[in-house]
Amino acid sequence: MSETHPASAALLLRWNATLTAARSGDAGGEPGGDADAAPDPEPYGRDLLRRWAEPHRRYHTTDHLLAVLDRVDELAGHAADPEAVRLAAWFHDAVYRPDRSENEERSAGLAQRALPEAGVGPARTAEVVRLVRLTVTHDPAPGDRDGEVLCDADLAVLAGSPGAYAAYAAAVRAEYAFVPDEAFTAGRADVLRQLLALPRLFRTPHGAARWEAPARHNLGTELALLDARA
Repeated sequence: MSETHPASAALLLRWNATLTAARSGDAGGEPGGDADAAPDPEPYGRDLLRRWAEPHRRYHTTDHLLAVLDRVDELAGHAADPEAVRLAAWFHDAVYRPDRSENEERSAGLAQRALPEAGVGPARTAEVVRLVRLTVTHDPAPGDRDGEVLCDADLAVLAGSPGAYAAYAAAVRAEYAFVPDEAFTAGRADVLRQLLALPRLFRTPHGAARWEAPARHNLGTELALLDARA
């Protein structure tokens, strides 16, 4: 491997393992194709890592990807198809521009094109695409175990320590540096109020027990700071 950054090298190994496992058999036992004839997973992983490392990103970076993958591993016992959820984590913000609203749809389209070419069967590809689209709302239907795992893993950043949450909030602001302060403050406050109005932020038992209370505390604290600034 030509990667020199240790985190990127470790992520690439995780990608290779995930893709290999995902194409060895599709969800429901559907064959994913001839594993020996499938293309090398590494170029696909390198393309994804290149996307996650784009210079305009401040929060949606490889650090975020790593954090989501770690949380998916933590919640994997709840998922119906953990490999589909891991693939969805890789693709969920692979296309990202903070000044555009169709990032999730474009990321889903990337998965829909890349995964069959990489040797993943149609049923699992469809599940990955569905999960990526679900990150628009983070509102999985009751009983959608894969959706619950991905959405909880993506939102787990909200439950970080006060310092970690402050770093997350600062990275989000940096990503939207092109937005004037007054407009950003109003828009961010609206997002926080919408999150706090949800009956549940986290849907898995583990997420609800471990992350709900600290996430609500962090969101309330940030909202109070924004309101004081307005």
